[in-house]
Amino acid sequence: MSRNRRAKTPGNRPREARVNVHSSSSTGIIRLTEDSLFDRLAEEEDALLLVLDGVQDPHNLGACIRSAEGAGVLAVIVPRHKSSPVTETAVRVACGGAAYVPVVSVGNMARFLERLRDEAGVRIVGTADEADCDLYECEMTGPLAIVLGAEGEGMRRLTKEGCDTLIRIPMQGHVPCLNVSNAAAVCLYESLRQRNFT
Repeated sequence: MSRNRRAKTPGNRPREARVNVHSSSSTGIIRLTEDSLFDRLAEEEDALLLVLDGVQDPHNLGACIRSAEGAGVLAVIVPRHKSSPVTETAVRVACGGAAYVPVVSVGNMARFLERLRDEAGVRIVGTADEADCDLYECEMTGPLAIVLGAEGEGMRRLTKEGCDTLIRIPMQGHVPCLNVSNAAAVCLYESLRQRNFT
């Protein structure tokens, strides 16, 4: 006895993901070396960088890259180890942003932040729940690197010590903090607001 089965169309095939209408067909990722980034920083007057210290989830990484592209970030910096690589999932979630924002993998985050400050004159602002300064009280203009830590754990100790200022996003509800990709968007767009709309 045969069963009547629906014809297999793209929308009802088992384990088939729907097409992301926001993503580009290109899967290109721009990668830069540390030295190439510093060459670009020498040419950029008010560079904005996003530093992700140990973000593990490729969905969060992709969402951060997407927000970074929208805010005009020069590059996204990630540690070479103990963080999500830029996978196909991250590229898909970035919805085309990975094709425009370079990703720089660094071996030693603490040394990299020190080099950013000393050689390129970049101010380093980290996010931490225990910080005394609110995001909206902090100057977010000029050459700036915004540092966010891993989901749950936050920034590593040496990364936190390498920041010039620690800020927190004020929370009005019951949850203690935002997801890292949401926090990245809030911080980046506050910097964008201060740069362009004040």
